[in-house]
Amino acid sequence: MAVPEPTVWLNYHHLLYFWTVVQEGGVSKAAGKLRLSQPTISAQVKVLEDTLGDRLFQRRGRTLVLTETGRIVFRHADEIFGIGRELIETLRGRPPGRPQQLAVGVANAVPKLIVCRLLRPTAHAAEPVHLSCREDSAEQLVAQLALHELDVVIADAPAPPHLRVKVFNHLLGESDTAFFGPAALAAKLRRRFPKSLNDAAMVLPSASSMLRRDLDAWFDATGVRPRVVAEFEDTALMKAYAHEVGAVFPAPVVIAKDVNRMHNARLIGQTGTVRERYYAISAERRLTHPGVLAITSAAKDGLFK
Repeated sequence: MAVPEPTVWLNYHHLLYFWTVVQEGGVSKAAGKLRLSQPTISAQVKVLEDTLGDRLFQRRGRTLVLTETGRIVFRHADEIFGIGRELIETLRGRPPGRPQQLAVGVANAVPKLIVCRLLRPTAHAAEPVHLSCREDSAEQLVAQLALHELDVVIADAPAPPHLRVKVFNHLLGESDTAFFGPAALAAKLRRRFPKSLNDAAMVLPSASSMLRRDLDAWFDATGVRPRVVAEFEDTALMKAYAHEVGAVFPAPVVIAKDVNRMHNARLIGQTGTVRERYYAISAERRLTHPGVLAITSAAKDGLFK
């Protein structure tokens, strides 16, 4: 009895990296386009070669050229991504009454309360919308945007200028950063703010985040030295933990009412200079998806008005 061969599952992210290397004419240009490091691109292409069981490139001097297998794979990849674009266009012409699919990528650093406020209008859009959300690093989400797996990415920073995919940054709005805490503590710290934050128990975003770097610069400028008791990558977890231990935490002032309601925390004071900006990143210059338009309207006419 013949033993069946194991099934080979194709990772389309790896295929995208290979396809981009060929399209851009090299690993370094592909890395810039996808906002990934050159070693990451090379490693993922190597994984694809291992999966397919053959070399896709061969080196001639300092140049990478496609092998015969590489040419075959590239032709198919070109067709696959072309079909993906056609599929998106076809779905946009779906029968009336069927919900429009809206796939949103949310960068890890964006506060969940901001995201909820931005997404809320999609539930009441003129056309029915079926929403799906993915949370990841902005780098990974933009790669998925290039694959047409996402309609829009909500991030706390624009895509960098060297990104050469069809990506456009739409500023949704900005907010000053404020500090919040339990009612009794907030009333006490509000009196001599910001000096009152000296030695106050505080939870902050992780040191690698842009907001944390801006806050550290603000602390230095104002001569404030809070007692940092915890650091978090997830801002929702940061707020929940601050509520549990009775500590001070930062949040955008535009969601002060939501912070009050969700975490029973009161406003202590605003920085005045630490601004948080939020962007919708799309693969099209002119936004047309009803769900994405609902998000941008919610931002400009409501949340950040």
